[in-house]
Parts: sequence; C-alpha cells; structure tokens
Amino acid sequence: MEPPATDFFRYLDRPLERWQRITIGLLAVPVLLSFLFPLWRISMEAPQYPKGLFMDIWSYDLTGGNGGHDIVEINMLNHYIGMHQIERDELADLDWMPFALGALALLCWRTAVLGNVRILIDMAIVAGYVALFAFGRFVYVLYQFGHELDPRAPIRVDGFQPVIIGSRKVANFMTHSYPQVGSVLIGLFVGGLWLLTLHGLWKGRRVALAARAAAGG
Repeated sequence: MEPPATDFFRYLDRPLERWQRITIGLLAVPVLLSFLFPLWRISMEAPQYPKGLFMDIWSYDLTGGNGGHDIVEINMLNHYIGMHQIERDELADLDWMPFALGALALLCWRTAVLGNVRILIDMAIVAGYVALFAFGRFVYVLYQFGHELDPRAPIRVDGFQPVIIGSRKVANFMTHSYPQVGSVLIGLFVGGLWLLTLHGLWKGRRVALAARAAAGG
C-alpha cells in the first residue's frame, strides 16, 4: 500500500479547478490597482504646524502635501536633529518594487492559466516573501533614519525608532505612520493567495486520507 504522502503529492500535481483559476486571475487586479494609490503615509503635527505635514510613499515615488512642499519642511525639521534628507533618490527600494509587483501580476495570470496546486503554493510563497521583504526593508530604512544621526546637528537627541504603525511623540512633534490603500490592496492579493493555498492543502489532506481509507489503511 502506498503511503498517504504519495496520494498527497499526487494531488499537488492536479490542475487547478475553474473557480480557483478565475479567483487567481482576479487577484492580480488589486496588485495593478495598487499603483494608483500610496502605500504608506507619514505625517506630523506641532504647534507651529497646526495643519500638519505629511508625505506619501508610493510603490514608485515619494510625494508630499501642499504640492510637495511638506517634504521640504520635514527635511528642514529633520536637519535640526541630524536626520538624513528624505529624498526619492535615497529610497532605492522604490526602484525595484514596481517591477516586483508587475512580475507578481504576470505570475498570477500564468498560474491561473497553466497552474496546478503545486504552482499555486509556490506563487503564494513568492508573493508572501516579496510583501514581507518590502515591509522589512521599510522598517530597516526607518531604523536607519532614526539612528544614523549627524552628531554635529544643532539639537542632540538619542537614536530612536520612528513609529512604524501608530503614533508617537518626538520632541514637540506628534508623528503618525499608517498603511494606505495601496498596502491594503497588496494585502488582499497576498491574503487571497494564501487562503486558496491553505484550502488546497486542506483538500489535499482529505484526498490522501480518503485514498488511504479506500485502500483499507
């Protein structure tokens, strides 16, 4: 009698069902729509800036409020505590991210047309890795900005971790950092792939157990 794992691995090579193909094909849409919305917004408030300042991080660009002037103001304020200038050229991750998202959309459609359960699992792993790597890089860049301070700055402050999600007070500024629509859309894409993958693994286990029971195991 073949071991249950044999039936499970055989199931992984089974072509995807029609509803799975349609769902996977549709999941590429949120990835493409994410280009139309910012991924993250970092904002700050202070008595001298009652209307606040903000900048939006897109998958390919960096923009600021008030026609981009808010980034200039934020950099002027950061200069006093020795932080690096926040500029598009400094954010190298925005160079590769559009290509990664575009590749994920193409791989998603390829999986929908030609894939089997095994390829779906690979697709979910790749999508999850790209999302986690991008978020990890974002956290690391924030860490660098908060810890690599110029010792010659007019105002000396200890290194700090800028807020990642939520709000935090730094000096007399209240800073906020929250994901935006673009990140939500990418989250829907990755989450949808993983739900399909977990469903496939659960069904594969059922198939393997059923085959074992039919064989009298």
